[in-house]
Amino acid sequence: MKKLFYSLFLLICLQINAQTKGIFSSDPIVNLENFDKQRVYFGYFLGFNSYDFKIDYINTPGADIIVNATSGFNVGIVGDLRLFEYVNLRFEPGLYYAQRSLNYTGFTRKIDSEREIRSTYIDFPLLLKFSSKRTGNIRPFLVGGVSSTLNLASNAKSTDDNYQQRFRLRTWTQNYQLGFGIDLFLEYFKFSPSIRGVFGLNDELIRDNNPDSPWTGNIESMKTRGIFVNFTFH
Repeated sequence: MKKLFYSLFLLICLQINAQTKGIFSSDPIVNLENFDKQRVYFGYFLGFNSYDFKIDYINTPGADIIVNATSGFNVGIVGDLRLFEYVNLRFEPGLYYAQRSLNYTGFTRKIDSEREIRSTYIDFPLLLKFSSKRTGNIRPFLVGGVSSTLNLASNAKSTDDNYQQRFRLRTWTQNYQLGFGIDLFLEYFKFSPSIRGVFGLNDELIRDNNPDSPWTGNIESMKTRGIFVNFTFH
């Protein structure tokens, strides 16, 4: 599935490259002049992510947990409602594939010292987009808001815990998101690359049944944080 995603993304980039010729010239032809005057419009996005954890400990200094993040990918749809000339309300439900590994010190066996966390998230963000005045075919913007996220691979209902090599997280989490990007008005569509940070608001760790567990006993809170790079097409 990753190969299919990257192949599709490469084809889209080639199409964008063909359309962006002249967009940054001193006197470009104005494309899609009335596009942003629409009350409602829709689109879709593809992108990449890097998820991490922010971990706070009960007793410090303690044995830190090393979080190793790898890149995942995102896909979703966009609904945009124009509120004012420079303010839009956006709903961007998406599917996010992510992978992290937690490395613990103090263990001699790898089966005990490492926990691999593969997550499949369905994210439901409600965002406000603040755009600048359009210059030619370019319009920078800021975006921010809140989201609720469903973790399909949380293991929340499992009765096993880390003593059976099962790391558990809560099914639902809440986050806030902040980012920026740029709208590029091409000949046939609007292309919007953006970068966004996501920050968890609530502790999502489910502790082991043993309160003195070496995996969860010293953790006060574990919250998601990450970076999204999205490429949106309208």
